Amino acid sequence: MNKRRSFTPEFKAQVVLEILSGTKSPAETCREYEIKSDLLGHWKTTLLERAALVFHSDERRSRELARIAELEGLVGRQALELEILKKASSLWTSRSTRGGR
Repeated sequence: MNKRRSFTPEFKAQVVLEILSGTKSPAETCREYEIKSDLLGHWKTTLLERAALVFHSDERRSRELARIAELEGLVGRQALELEILKKASSLWTSRSTRGGR
């Protein structure tokens, strides 16, 4: 039974950079790491398509982090409200069963 190998993002980047820098040819790289050329081509395409993401501004990242903090605060408030409602519901249920109302 063939077991699929998995490669870390760091490994993929290293392999593609070896090709792009001209240190090794694609054929050499495929032989050395025992990977197929179409897989190497896919990694190369992915790296080149996403290379611009490395240069995204810190402003965008800080906006995203602020949004995450805002959403985490909202989740915390909702969890607190849910806990309060559960306690109120249990009190209401116990009173109505005791008093018959």
